[in-house]
Amino acid sequence: MATLEQIIDDFAFLDEWEDRYRYVIELGKALPELPEEKRTAQNKVQGCASQVWLVSHPEDGSADPVLTFEGDSDAHIVRGLVAIVLAVYSGKHASEIARTDAIEIFDRIGLVEHLSSQRANGLRSMVKRIRDEARLKAAA
Repeated sequence: MATLEQIIDDFAFLDEWEDRYRYVIELGKALPELPEEKRTAQNKVQGCASQVWLVSHPEDGSADPVLTFEGDSDAHIVRGLVAIVLAVYSGKHASEIARTDAIEIFDRIGLVEHLSSQRANGLRSMVKRIRDEARLKAAA
């Protein structure tokens, strides 16, 4: 999977939004498939027009665990958005995740303004879900 720095650099390199959309779809294609047994109601993100599933994994039992994430969607562009969200958050401490607003990063690369309102709301729902989960893990 691409790192956040690679994604930001690639977005800066691509001039046309059609090319950027294709790139987001390619990021989604590179995302590992989520096993069917993890596509549960509990892992489903509410507030997304497409179906989106997110699964978190604390790496240790510390007070501020490192969290990794798996995710998937049934829509190509949304799957790419999931890949970018995972690049922002996966592998970070819960406290850092709770402080990081991925929407600011999406704004910086100009992506939010080019999403439909439904996709932008779904993106916000994904970010909120991950940050809320990180806050709970950091507080536990």
